[in-house]
Parts: sequence; C-alpha cells; structure tokens
Amino acid sequence: MILNNLKLGVEVVGAHNLLPKDGQGSSSSFVELYFDGQRFRTTIKEKDLSPVWNETFYFNISDPSNLHMLTLDAYVYNNTRAIQSRSFLGKITINGTSFVPYSDSVVLHYPLEKRSIFSRVRGELGLKVYVIDDPSIKSYMDTQIHNHSAQTLPQKIPRSEVRHTFHHLPNPNHPQQQQQQEVPAGPAHHQGARYIPEEMKIPEVPQPPPQLVRMHSATMAQPVDYALKETSPFLGGGRVVGGRVIRTDRMSGCTYDLVEKMHFLFVRVVKARELPAMDITGSVDPYVEVRIGNYKGITKHIEKNQNPMWNVVFAFSRERMQASVLEVVVKDKDLMKDDFVGLCRFDLNEVPMRVPPDSPLAPEWYRLADKKGEKIKGELMLAVWIGTQADEAYPDAWHSDAALSVDTVASTLIRSKVYHAPRLWYLRVNVVEAQDLVPTEKTRFPVAYVKVQIGNQVLKTKPVQARTFNPLWNEDLLFVAAEPFDENLVLSVEDSVAPGKDEIIGRVIIPLSMVEKRADDKMIHSRWFNLEKPVAVDIDQLKKEKFSSRLHLRVCLDGGYHVLDESTHYSSDLRPTAKQLWRPPIGVLELGVLNAVGLHPMKTRDNKGTSDTYCVAKYGHKWVRTRTIVDNLCPKYNEQYTWEVFDPATVLTVGVFDNSQLGERGLNGTTKDLKVGKVRIRISTLETGRVYTHSYPLLVLHPTGVKKMGELHLAIRFTCTSFANMLYKYSCPLLPKMHYVRPFTVMQLDMLRHQAVNIVAMRLGRAEPPLRKEVVEYMSDVDSHLWSMRRSKANFFRLMSIFTGLFAAGKWFGDICVWKNPITTVLVHVLFLMLVSFPELILPTVFLYMFLIGVWNYRYRPRYPPHMNTKLSQAESVHPDELDEEFDTFPTTRSPELVRMRYDRLRSVAGRIQTVVGDVATQGERLQSLLSWRDPRATALFVTFCLLAALVLYVTPFQVIAALIGIYMMRHPRFRHRLPSVPINFFRRLPARTDSML
Repeated sequence: MILNNLKLGVEVVGAHNLLPKDGQGSSSSFVELYFDGQRFRTTIKEKDLSPVWNETFYFNISDPSNLHMLTLDAYVYNNTRAIQSRSFLGKITINGTSFVPYSDSVVLHYPLEKRSIFSRVRGELGLKVYVIDDPSIKSYMDTQIHNHSAQTLPQKIPRSEVRHTFHHLPNPNHPQQQQQQEVPAGPAHHQGARYIPEEMKIPEVPQPPPQLVRMHSATMAQPVDYALKETSPFLGGGRVVGGRVIRTDRMSGCTYDLVEKMHFLFVRVVKARELPAMDITGSVDPYVEVRIGNYKGITKHIEKNQNPMWNVVFAFSRERMQASVLEVVVKDKDLMKDDFVGLCRFDLNEVPMRVPPDSPLAPEWYRLADKKGEKIKGELMLAVWIGTQADEAYPDAWHSDAALSVDTVASTLIRSKVYHAPRLWYLRVNVVEAQDLVPTEKTRFPVAYVKVQIGNQVLKTKPVQARTFNPLWNEDLLFVAAEPFDENLVLSVEDSVAPGKDEIIGRVIIPLSMVEKRADDKMIHSRWFNLEKPVAVDIDQLKKEKFSSRLHLRVCLDGGYHVLDESTHYSSDLRPTAKQLWRPPIGVLELGVLNAVGLHPMKTRDNKGTSDTYCVAKYGHKWVRTRTIVDNLCPKYNEQYTWEVFDPATVLTVGVFDNSQLGERGLNGTTKDLKVGKVRIRISTLETGRVYTHSYPLLVLHPTGVKKMGELHLAIRFTCTSFANMLYKYSCPLLPKMHYVRPFTVMQLDMLRHQAVNIVAMRLGRAEPPLRKEVVEYMSDVDSHLWSMRRSKANFFRLMSIFTGLFAAGKWFGDICVWKNPITTVLVHVLFLMLVSFPELILPTVFLYMFLIGVWNYRYRPRYPPHMNTKLSQAESVHPDELDEEFDTFPTTRSPELVRMRYDRLRSVAGRIQTVVGDVATQGERLQSLLSWRDPRATALFVTFCLLAALVLYVTPFQVIAALIGIYMMRHPRFRHRLPSVPINFFRRLPARTDSML
C-alpha cells in the first residue's frame, strides 16, 4: 500500500433541529470542515432547520503515522445574506483515533457543542468519516488556515498509540463531488522492524517453594489444597519476588519476559535436488526423517519426484536431548520397507545460536552421504540453528514433544495459534406490513405471518387473522450477524391453511452486504420489497413468478450495541460493534502461560494414564491457544500473549483442555476435547505494573463432587498506558449507550447470546487447528443461567453474608443498651449527645469514618487475583442428589412425562430466581468492595471522595446540603439524562465475588 495515497473522506449527510438565527424562526446553514491545515465548505441550505447536504469531501493526510494525533473540526454557521455575515450554530471535534476504513464507516449523528460558555446551541450533525487509499481520488483544498510553524507534533509516539496505524484499507470507487484547489500530500513515514532483545543465559538458582496465599476473610477459607499459591519463577532474566522482577543479568527487557526461556534445536528442511533413482521405474518417492537420540520427525513423502520440496521446520527441546549428533536421513517410500537414500550428520556443538532480531539463518545445500559417510549423488537444502520460543519459526514448527506419538496428519492439531473471533452485529428486522397478498385459495382471507431466516436463525411474526389482504404486523425481530456478510436474509410470507400446513405466498431475499448500518437510534427509512412466489416446474428446477404483492420492511445492522456472546458477569469486552465508538486503550494485559503440574490423567496410552493438554486464553476478540504437550502430566508451555485493554471491568479467562483428536478415535472429529479446568481474572483487581505469579488450582465439578485436576502456573501483568482514561472509565456506563436508550428484554438477550456463541464456535471451528465447539462453550460459560440447587444455595449465602455487618451492628447496639461494656456505652452516649446537639456533624463524621476504615483496610488489601472458591460455591458439602440434578440433561430423563413437565418448569423458574438472588448479592458485594481495596483504583477514588465530602460538608450548612439534594432529586425532566449517572456507573463497575464462583 502506498501510504501517501491515504485520504480522509468526510460525507456531510445533514443536520437536525438547528437553532433559528434569522429572526424568522429559521436558519440558512452551511458547514465548514477543518483538517490538517485544509478547509472545505458545503453549500448553503436556505431557511431549513433540518438541512440535508449529502456532500463528500476528501482531505490529504500529510503524515499517516501521526493520523491518530490529528482532529477533524466541523463548524455549523448561519449565513446572513443581507449583511454578508455569519453566526455560530455549533461545532463538533472528532479525534484521529476514531477514523476507520471505508468498509467499517457508518453515519454518526454528533450533538453540537458550544464554542464558549456563553454560546447557545442545539441540534445534531450527521457525518460519515473514513480513511481511504484510492489513488484515483483527488484531494482539493479551499484555503490554507494553519501555518506549518504553528503545528507542533510530539516527537515521541506512545507505545499504545502505535498500534492504531492502518495496515490495510479498502479501495472503493467513490465519486468526487467537490472541485477545488489540490494540495499535494506530504511524505509518509514508515516504521518496519520491531526490536527483540538478544539471547541471554539465565543462571541456575534454586527456586523457593510456592508460598500459600492466605485470604483475609476466615469465613471463606477453603482447604489448603484448593488455595492459591504464590510462586517466584525466573522470568525474563530475573526472579519474581513480591510482584517485582529482581534481575540477575544485564537484560533490560525482553519480548518474552513473563515466561521461562526455553531452548530448541530448529531444523528447517527446505528441498532436495538430483536424488538418485530407487525404483525400477527410475524414480523415487522421497521423504525426510530428522533424528536426534530417541526423537524423530518425519516429513510427508512426495511421489515420483527427484527434486522434491517440503519447507518444514522441526523443533527439538534442548533439555531433553540425550545425543550429540543430529541425523537428517532421506528415504524412499515403499510398500514393504522404505529404502535408504542418503543422510547428513551435524555435531550439536557446532550448531550456531540465533539471537533475534537477527535475520533468519539462511539454508544451505548439503551433499548426501551413505551410511559409511562417503558422498553420494543428491543434495539436501537445510538450515540448523538453536533458538528460543521467541523465534519466528516456533509457532509453525513440529515439536519433539509430539514426535513420538503424533503422525504428520495430526501435527497441525497440536500447534499454537492466535484466533480472532468475528465482529458481531445485531440485525434488526422490523416487519411493518404486506400489500395485496394473493393466497392459493381465492375464496378465503389468508392467516398470514412472516418467517425471517438468516443462516440457522429463524424467527416468525404473529399470524394476522384479520379479514384483509393487507395484514399489518409492525414487529421487531432480532438476529446476530457476523462479518464478513456473506449470507442472505430470507423473508417469506406464509399462510396457515390448516394446522400443521403452511403455504408460501411470497418470498424476498436481501443480501446482508446491502443492509444499512447505524451506530445510534436514528430511524431507518423503510422500503417496499416485491415478493417473488416460487412455482415448481420440475424436480430439479424452480421458476420464480413475479406478481404484485409487496412487503414493507425496515432493516438495519445495529452497531451501537455490544453483542453479548458470553456471560455478563465474566465479560471480556464491552465495546460497541461500530469502531467509530471505540475509545483508545487504557492499558496492556500480558499473560505468560508457564506450566501445569500434577494433572489428572485423562486417557490411557500404553497401559498408563496420561494427558495431551493445551491452554486456551480468551479476552475480547482475541483467543489464543498454546501448543499441545503430548503424553505429559507436567507440561511446560512457556508461551506469552498480549492484549489491549479498553475497560478495567473485564475478565480474562484461561482454560486447560485435553486434546482428544490425536488418537484413532479422534480422526473422525467426533470425539470431544475434555475440560481440565479454568481460571478467571478480573482486570480491575490487578495493580498496574505488578507481575502476578501464582499457581492456580484447576477445580472442576464432577457428578461425584468437586475435584482438583492439577495446578496451572501463570504470570500476569497489567500495564496502564493512560491513567486518566482509566479513571474516566469508572464514570462511564458499563455498556454502550444503545443498551440504555433502546434496551432488550431478558428473553431477547438470552436468545441472542445463544446465537452469538454458536456463530463464534462455528467460525473458530473452521480455523486450523480448529477451536472446537465444546471449548468455546466452556470458555463462554453458556450454562451459567441453568438451574442448579448448589448455585442457588451459594447465592443465598452470598446474600446472607452481605447482611452480616447489619446483624453485627444490631448486636453491638444491643450490647450498648444493656451496658455490657460501661466505658464503651458512656462514650457512645457522649457521641450521641454531641451529634444531636450539632446535627451538621453527622454526615462529615460518617464520611470521615468511612475514610478511616478504607485507610485502615489498605494494609489488608488483597495481594492476589481472584480464584475459584469451593466453599463460596457450596461445592464442598453438596448433596449427591443435587449434583445429579445439576448434571442432568434438560429436559430431564429421570422421571415420567408428567413429572418431567413439572420438573422442567420448576428448573426454568428457579433459574430466574437464582439469577435475581445472585444479582442482589452482587450489589451488596459491590458495596463492600468500596472500602476493601479489591479494586485499588476504585477504592482510592472513593476514599478520596469521602475525604473531600467530609471537608465540604464540614464547612457547608446542613440545611443547604439537604435543600440541594432535594432540589436535585426533584429536578425537571428537561435536566435529566437517559444514561445512568456517574455514581451509578462507578458502582456498577465495582468487582463482586462472581469471579470466585465455580
């Protein structure tokens, strides 16, 4: 892509409800656009408070690397022709971080802002802003409004901002509408190489034993075997002690600084030439076998080719090597016994070590030798070097961990991989009415309904039984659609002729790529679609007969929502679908998957228990999968991954699974991968800059009870890139604006979440290696809403623990009343008389008391991420019959038909009650977390607020405060906002104990 061809396209759509300025109740408005020293101006719309322009302008982008630092300013003016002047109507400013490619652009309606505190504005301006790289589009400028000397750009770009450069932009054929003076684009700067530090050896220092992490609350303490343990491993050249890396070498940093460095012997087999003929036909079916000690890797054989090409990389763990000679053998595939062709030998002491960011080692031609070492005909191109998991060849290499148990066909199923879940949209279909329906039987009125289908999702409107051929529905049907939009929306109008018999009256097919997108709640214009009636001609052909019936629809893709594809308690992403609404990231989350110990055997191989495990981590749209460690109950992964964090009130989920696709039973793909356990970590509970190294117990609930499947060692670090933006997030709504302006019902959310999980599972299941459906469902907690007696009891006891403080306060007050402790009672009486005499001290005293409690609790703040708690989850004392009920299928198979119906109804209702009780408990736990330092930033904000409130209330008369509060609570609806207030947003972001629920 040529960077200096980048253009910023701005389509001025229209304005709405502008302020009248001409003294006659109207305005003659126009818009001026300013960007990067360039200005454009629209035409003037006379006497119109809701003008429509639909004019497009293109700006040159002088320096694409600084695009995110530029702003687009749009000013709306009223033109007064009589005196040749203009008056201000409003302005908007759009940051460069909101610019998106043309394919992702939608029309956004921005509320007009004031120019100064004395300005009076109202209304909205609709713009469509995008970046495009079509060289055929010319950019023209009206007036130069900024001097180059006046523009000062920062010399150092923050690390988090560099990620917002565009790597690929679309090239649509968009018409040019404005003819003005052209301005040449400035030179573009391109940054290519990324720095990777050189390889350093880590000294061997004995590692201290894991340290048990004690919980502050004794009531929630669980068995030591199920508790979290703090570790101090060597990571990135130093030992982690108390969350800080104590470096033992001169390394200042490393790309893989959260994992233990592992060395591998890499062998790249590229190709061969002039191999000797081994068959009677004068040809050879060659393949290569790479051997070192007991480990070997085999390439695929290529039939009848004396100059084959493989280009395969093998990786052998250096710590497992028990030989000093590497042999690369070329063999001829045969029916009975493979023939020896030739080999190459390498002494491991002479193999070079590659240190990134050095370029990859160039392969060389090596002459083949026979078993005696004498040179023969034929050459093999190889590259042999020693590297680490930071090597580019590591993810696609065939590892020696699987070389003894996995064949070449299944080797792709064990590789590490990064997946990106598809971007999901809510598709809203408003079926308004139909016109001139023609039923099959002319003598009756149709009982019509509309069936809407997209992929596997099917919804129907209610049937209309009115005596008319023009039925009216006006129903909203909601679906989930995923990019790319390669499916069609199929709507069919059907007639219920008889019970169980429906006839199609007409059908319309709408490609999803043609559906309009929107990012707010603006009304979408409706359209009439002609119905086509399929008439069967023969078995293999359908002829479509057009007739006069029409269907009135309003269809759009809603990008202002966040498509919920996971449990709301464990959401890893809260951003809306439309990229224009995304804000810059607030930090970076780094995860190092170190190793697992003491895993429970999941299968039997060679008469012994073993496991083939891999880890899956999910956060936002990015899913990662480590390589599968074959036949190992204590696997070492040592893989590191990074995510951008946009909201602290999100959860990282890490799961461990057993790969069941490697054996003979897994060849057909019907065997499910077994779950070993998972870990959830809420980002807001992590301190910034600290390295958390803990051993997490993998706890899974089985029909026989809770069971520990092993321990997973992780290293986690959350780095804040914008502290101000992170604190600002605590005042923002948890979900995008559309969830509050046009909310969904609980039933709609459950249905849409189910469809979203199915779409994500289907897309990730088509990758290579596939991320199977059972893995996606387990990571997304799809069964968290189903009825469980154990969960209901756990939520009830969570609720009761919230009121423990009130019960304790009541008991304490009872002791005061009975003079159990005379000294305390006298002090309480003195305090009570003082507060009665000076009521203005009540509120300052309460806030000051909470401030002191918060400061006192700082010393007891948690030093570890949350983890599964068996006692909180009521998993230790659960009854076997309750477990049988929890693991029972839905609907049940334990009883006759009548009992089954009642039982299923009870489970459905109880599941709702369970959710309500859990939500109430969550609110109480959030109250407790205000002063518990569970979320260190939230508690710091609240404690600071308490101190300021105490000072303000101390100097302000109580009557004034009471009057202000009363006036605010009874304020006029004009001064109310549809979005939640700042205190409510802050409260909803506080962490609860849902992260510790099994």
